[in-house]
Amino acid sequence: MFNDFMTMDILTTFAGLTGAVMLIVQFTKSVVKNKLGDSFVRLYSFLIALILTFVFARQGNQVSDIILTIINAIMITMASTGGYEMISDPLAKKAKK
Repeated sequence: MFNDFMTMDILTTFAGLTGAVMLIVQFTKSVVKNKLGDSFVRLYSFLIALILTFVFARQGNQVSDIILTIINAIMITMASTGGYEMISDPLAKKAKK
């Protein structure tokens, strides 16, 4: 079993960053949602993922490395927001308007 819940080593992996973003966003989402609305929650998720990715999983200092870090943050955002929806309501059926 794990002795630590979240370590620096875990935060350098895709799964660790995805879990951290999901956790932070779900605990603070109501504040963002009440002040700015639903559409800003995705942007807020991306900003959290971008900050955590730059801090814990930065690739380097060149332009190509920064772009790669931004792409990784986008992937983490998509995985964390989709992962929460899948866990919280797996049988939800979205109706098109």
